[in-house]
Amino acid sequence: MALETRELGYSDLKVTVVGLGAWQFSNAWGVTDYEVAKSIIAKAAEVGINFIDTAEAYGSGLSEEFIGRALKELGLREHFVIATKIPGQFLAYGDVIKAARNSLRRLGIDSIDLMQVHWPPCWHNIPTCEYMRALEKLVQLGLIKYIGVSNFPPELLESARSCLTREDVVSNQVRYNLIERDAEKEIIPYAEQEGLSVIAWSPLAQGALTGKYTPQNLPPFKDARADNPIFKPETFKEIYEDLITKVVKIAGKYGKTPAQVALRWLIQSSDTVVVIPGAKNPQQVESNAGAGESWSLSTDDWLELEEASRKITFSRVIY
Repeated sequence: MALETRELGYSDLKVTVVGLGAWQFSNAWGVTDYEVAKSIIAKAAEVGINFIDTAEAYGSGLSEEFIGRALKELGLREHFVIATKIPGQFLAYGDVIKAARNSLRRLGIDSIDLMQVHWPPCWHNIPTCEYMRALEKLVQLGLIKYIGVSNFPPELLESARSCLTREDVVSNQVRYNLIERDAEKEIIPYAEQEGLSVIAWSPLAQGALTGKYTPQNLPPFKDARADNPIFKPETFKEIYEDLITKVVKIAGKYGKTPAQVALRWLIQSSDTVVVIPGAKNPQQVESNAGAGESWSLSTDDWLELEEASRKITFSRVIY
């Protein structure tokens, strides 16, 4: 399976437009059996995916450990571009260095291709330049290759970039899907202007866009979706009737799955975007990868989904 690739920002990292998100290797999503995780990673390589995104916060390091072990056992280190993240509470200068070395140990690699700040230091008063210069030092030491951020608004990203003297930020990882399109307001235009990549997390809205769920068949809420306002019964009913039914209809027209159509819509929306859907089994990996093959939605079909999506409004207040 030949998948399209895009460069991450100004870097020389060429990644498939569909990567593999690895949050599911944690209690939050329930994939805590190593052999299942290994089979998912093996299938990703088999179908041509070359980009894995993880984080220290995923299972308190379990996701990184699973990936590192699988890469070693399968002999796939050279196949994948590996991205991970330092949590926002570990951004003091010394903590950045320590966290990076811990990630390297868990992943079993000599250098991390893309190290990202998972979120700003919201609960601690760490100056932006302190952690950005620590990341720059890691590049100079050869422990990481490129710097990225996650969940940063343009103002803070601009400030973070101004702290760097030799390096630059290559990507911003943010929530982006057909239901939640706030990234289009400021983040994606900034990325397009500055030549940065946008890595879309939750590109299937935690499964809402797969067509698997209906207003009569909602997720069991035993995982990270428990507090997701999209799955409030009255909200999901509107989303399903106004958008998901159209995704399902268009998928049938192309002989694709609803997930493939929802992912393809994002890929076509901006040449800065790559998507990192998670997968709980090898079959989901293979299905997701199909969105990255050389096919396109017609302009009319893309616009039909754009217009249906734009009409959706819902409150995130759930208490």
